Amino acid sequence: MRDILNSNRYLLVFVIVSTFLLNFGFQVWQTLFNNFAVEDIGAGPGAVGLIQAVREIPGLLAFAIGFLALFMSETRIMSLSVILLGAGILFSGQANSIAFLLMTTLIMSIGFHLFMPCSNALMLMMTKQQDTPKVLGNLGSLGSLAAVAGTLVVYLLAGPEGYRLLFIGVGLLVVLGGLALLPFGGHQHGLPPGRRVILRRKYWLYYTLSFLLGSRRHIFTTFAIYLFVREYHVTIQTTAMLFLINSVVNVLTLRLTGQLVGRIGERTALTITFASLALVFLGYAYIKVLPVLYLLFVTDNVFFGFNIALTTYFQKIAVSQEEITSNLSVEQAINHIAAIVVPVVGGSVWELFGSQMPFLFGVAIVLVALVLAQRMRLEPAARPAVATD
Repeated sequence: MRDILNSNRYLLVFVIVSTFLLNFGFQVWQTLFNNFAVEDIGAGPGAVGLIQAVREIPGLLAFAIGFLALFMSETRIMSLSVILLGAGILFSGQANSIAFLLMTTLIMSIGFHLFMPCSNALMLMMTKQQDTPKVLGNLGSLGSLAAVAGTLVVYLLAGPEGYRLLFIGVGLLVVLGGLALLPFGGHQHGLPPGRRVILRRKYWLYYTLSFLLGSRRHIFTTFAIYLFVREYHVTIQTTAMLFLINSVVNVLTLRLTGQLVGRIGERTALTITFASLALVFLGYAYIKVLPVLYLLFVTDNVFFGFNIALTTYFQKIAVSQEEITSNLSVEQAINHIAAIVVPVVGGSVWELFGSQMPFLFGVAIVLVALVLAQRMRLEPAARPAVATD
């Protein structure tokens, strides 16, 4: 991070501020969502699955970011993303039906999903290959610190009568922060002068693993907390505390995760991740002791940090920097193809066959990913060059 600060201080500060705002706002929304949906709106598992599926539609359409970046800078897109996310959170405070909550969730999600590929693309274009895992780990720790702040806000201020006011207040804060960033969104110093939208056959493994990671991610985000609320009647304070613990753990571990990926390599890191996740999902399916399930929840969350390995793998196989943004956008779209289906299918099989089934499906997903990860091969190469005409 120090090297980037010395060479491109403006962009690094922009990424830090926007990352904090986005993660703070999203964490407040995520922590409130299940309890708000169940207690205030009266949503059942099918409705929650539907809303979560709709939440992923902007991720499916993220490939358009590659085309958007042809005439709008990544920093400008990130500023607009923060504004949209804040607006979606704000309007959630007005929701009085499942349809209304679905609409506000979609607005919030557009902002969230526009942001992530652009942020990662900036970091890949700003850093050297050997430094990227550490830099992404540090940035992830910052996002987790913002999530800690968001979770504390919910834990201290939320109550059945306070969900709406909290949505409105936090949403307004994030919108104002995004508006403040917007005038500074045109800075491109030190970045490639152009962008290209090119998909390559050589990236097939990267795309496939993204698809599987999207499926695994949404079994966790859709059904883990819902399992606690639905089956064990966990309160909003306990939910907030779990997210707080996750965020604190991430602050402490993501930096180390980045360093570990840099040391052991992408294939080994993902092999450990997928093998461990199979055990975690089996635990969700068969363990009925709530404290143990809490431990699995925290462990599950820690392994999200190893997604850094897939991002740095792409940096190493990318042909040129100009196509990084477009391919990260396509990766996110592929990631969400399964993510749109998983919440709906998972909610349906839960209602038909019980709470074990979504998590057993997760076991199958990570075992397939484990096999495919063994095909990751990296040839010694220089940092992707900036193409010249």
